[in-house]
Amino acid sequence: MLRSQRNPKQLNMNIGTQILILEVSMGPFFGHSIIHPVLLKDEDGLTLIDSGMLGQLEPMRKAISDVGEDISRLKRIIITHQDIDHIGNVQALLDLLPNTALLAHKDDIPYMTGERPFIKLTPERINLMEPALKQQAEDMIRRLPDLRFAHMLEDGEHLPYGGGIQIIHTPGHTPGHISLYVPAHKLLLAADELRVVEGELVGPAESATPDMPLALKSLDKLTVLDVDKVLCYHGGYYDQNVQAHLQALSQSRE
Repeated sequence: MLRSQRNPKQLNMNIGTQILILEVSMGPFFGHSIIHPVLLKDEDGLTLIDSGMLGQLEPMRKAISDVGEDISRLKRIIITHQDIDHIGNVQALLDLLPNTALLAHKDDIPYMTGERPFIKLTPERINLMEPALKQQAEDMIRRLPDLRFAHMLEDGEHLPYGGGIQIIHTPGHTPGHISLYVPAHKLLLAADELRVVEGELVGPAESATPDMPLALKSLDKLTVLDVDKVLCYHGGYYDQNVQAHLQALSQSRE
């Protein structure tokens, strides 16, 4: 059951007692658009799914506080893929909590450690940023070789966090993009494989997806899951005939 943590106008919500949906603004450079990292709550502490954008340490701390938790209880961060709004805040979090474990799919880790250049965060894109954000992006890239990943995630892998999650490798948006399935709640944490746009569930953004045919093919993996609600990093929560929408999106590529 989805219920508001504060008042009906706020989007901070939880699903059951172990899955907490956060709401964080990406700031003026990105039109103050809202992203939705997720906290998984267990007895040993918290697991954060995606770190947020560059410069978001304090907004992330507040978002965690808004759902009744403390950032100091963070034990691990699962990064769904290499894009800047998912990995951009990870170094600040690790500076604050250096013992926090990092997890990501093996196909995106080389980009997040600087072994390979980011696919979308190109020098040309960085040069378009306002000066302060540009400096943050350059500093992040410089520090990438310092990142250490405690675990390389595999497609189909089951992890105990949040009552149990399954890793679903959904490449296309990036090579190592993952979504996460929470079977106990029939919930899909879709990352950027799906979006909610003007109240409708849609596929990944073509402008930000280098291999759109592969990303659409990855939707096939989601249609076989027993899903009745979706949390999208961009757009938030959706629970209207989810499986029918997934089938339609998957078939649209044919």
